[in-house]
Amino acid sequence: MTQYASLADDFYVNMNLATEMELPGQRETILHFFERVQKRFPTMRKFYCRDKRDFVLEEEKDQGRYRWAAVESKRLCSGQVNPSSLDAVLDQHRLVLDLAPTFLSISPLDCEALDVLFGFDFAFRGNHNALLAEALGVGPAFDRAAELPGGRVINYEPSLTISLDEDCRVQVRVSTETRTNAFQVRTGDFTEEQLSVYVTARQYGSLEPGTTYVEAMDRLATLAREVVDTCVVDQILRPLARTISLK
Repeated sequence: MTQYASLADDFYVNMNLATEMELPGQRETILHFFERVQKRFPTMRKFYCRDKRDFVLEEEKDQGRYRWAAVESKRLCSGQVNPSSLDAVLDQHRLVLDLAPTFLSISPLDCEALDVLFGFDFAFRGNHNALLAEALGVGPAFDRAAELPGGRVINYEPSLTISLDEDCRVQVRVSTETRTNAFQVRTGDFTEEQLSVYVTARQYGSLEPGTTYVEAMDRLATLAREVVDTCVVDQILRPLARTISLK
């Protein structure tokens, strides 16, 4: 398992390439592409079509650890849940992107956005928004509002996006996603849902001349990992895990 496995209930690394033009959807093209992916990862045997145009190849999910890849109308995706190592999941992303120009006719020009996402899910039965506010705090500007008599936090999903170049083409976002609604808070009837923390490194626009998708993805993955290690593990993930353990 990766060094991140103990930080959350589930950890995953996804790659998404959004294109300006529609990707090919012909039967032969899609099958040939996924056959090449399966040749490298033979356990990816479950193939299906979702929403008439999204094609997915994945491993069985019953072990809680699985690979998946998808070709949508204008997006190529790859992911792995609870990977054995970061090298293992990044090698999968490299394969998918290495095959894309030849088998899906994706040019380095045809890039709306390329991103690498590190995701962390925590299973929690209760008010996700209040949990985040307790674990992370809401900041001095909102402290008094959060402490209003009789008040209950029903919406709190902190996020921050930073640009790392002058053109704002390379960005990194740290965000959270709660799955608690006002009805659950009002009734006190909660189900166990996933509270998520995301670190996304993204590049917008066509690639620089001479740059491949694999090279661009590697740079984004390195950036995302640096942000996780220096800005998220001790500042968000561990406080969140400690607070959940006390509930």
